[in-house]
Amino acid sequence: MMFREMRRKNQALSAKECAAVLNRGASGVLALAGEDNYPYAVPMSFVYDGDSLYFHCAKNGHKLDVIRCNSKAAFCVIDQDQIVPEEYTTYFRSVIVFGTIRILENEQEKRIAIEKLALKYAPGDSAQNRRSAIDREWNALCMMEMKIEYMTGKEAIELTRAKKESR
Repeated sequence: MMFREMRRKNQALSAKECAAVLNRGASGVLALAGEDNYPYAVPMSFVYDGDSLYFHCAKNGHKLDVIRCNSKAAFCVIDQDQIVPEEYTTYFRSVIVFGTIRILENEQEKRIAIEKLALKYAPGDSAQNRRSAIDREWNALCMMEMKIEYMTGKEAIELTRAKKESR
């Protein structure tokens, strides 16, 4: 599949800047092709490892039913959205990732993925505490991996200009 090129290329974020947004982001919105052709978008916590995004959820539910029917997905993270009323605009920065999602069935893959997520959200906790928390929820836990096929990021022209001026 060909992904559309960004219309305003001068506002595009580099791959390094996109990665920084994904590493900073605490949550985003996962968009899936839902039932009866209705889009299904749901806020999710996530972790990015350079190649994939990982999510956790319960073992049953709408999201998993939809993914089992169509694994294609998009995920959007908003890094900044500063309202500037006097200019009738926002100074925004965001990234959209496109790819396919799979439910991790392999116990080792699932463990590695949840550890990455736990490290992101509780970086100061001990390995033993993380392990205890994961073990406590293990039986109810579902982990998903979204392999990144295409990534694009964009920021407000004002932020692009400010970057150029600071160089």
